[in-house]
Amino acid sequence: MKVLPFKIPKPKQEALVYQEDRGLYFYDKLHQHEELQISYIQKGSGTLIVGDSINTYNANDILIIGGNIPHVFKSDPESSSDSVMFTLFFTKEAFGKGFFQISDMEKTQDFFTHAQYGMKISRNHEKIVAIFKRLRGQSKIERIASLLKIIDQSLILDYKPLSSFVYGKKYTDDEGKRMREVLEHAMENYHNQITLEEVATKANMTKNAFCRYFKKRTNKTFFQFLIEMRIENSCKLLYKNSEMSIATVSELCGFQNITNFNRKFKELKGITPSQYRTQF
Repeated sequence: MKVLPFKIPKPKQEALVYQEDRGLYFYDKLHQHEELQISYIQKGSGTLIVGDSINTYNANDILIIGGNIPHVFKSDPESSSDSVMFTLFFTKEAFGKGFFQISDMEKTQDFFTHAQYGMKISRNHEKIVAIFKRLRGQSKIERIASLLKIIDQSLILDYKPLSSFVYGKKYTDDEGKRMREVLEHAMENYHNQITLEEVATKANMTKNAFCRYFKKRTNKTFFQFLIEMRIENSCKLLYKNSEMSIATVSELCGFQNITNFNRKFKELKGITPSQYRTQF
């Protein structure tokens, strides 16, 4: 099997790259790239890991991911329709080193600051969605104008950060591949009991060395990360399967008893699983 690089180069050496992803699944390998990306999810849903945090994505979301932040889209396995995502890739220096520093662009500094941690805009963004839907037929100059309009709109909308911690150094390919092995194992086996020895073996490290390695790069322990992944997946089950008992949801997401599930859920979401189901 060919080992894919961790740093994914974009297909064109252009200031602004427009890309459409269509298929049953999005690219599902942990990766990073220099470019900041702004994506519109037209179809599809799943899990999105950005930096240290687990999120969900759904159709009609606008996602903004800063440059060199490790991330991965994991499409929901039960999805029967194609996933469709439109994306713009660019760097802060794409249009000239001082372009975003001129006085006319002063407000964009907030955009780049927030983008470092990733952003999700999931409502009141009809204008941004309309801009994305026009990109395919636009010239390169028109797309640059559209990008500036999207940035301008994002500054006035409410958003949710996609991560809370960004590792200060770029991942090397070896580091990225090691972390990819660990996260893929967690995403595919979160519903089972996972031991520290298992994941340390995946990383080809001793248990103590792995604990230090993971904590330094995510600012949390592996098991904190795993619990967050289990809770995010339980949220999907709670609102997609209204007839499923909370005890069954707990078991399917890897919790050994419902008491622990209820406690961890409330710690992370601020409400109980039953309250979450009622609200959402």
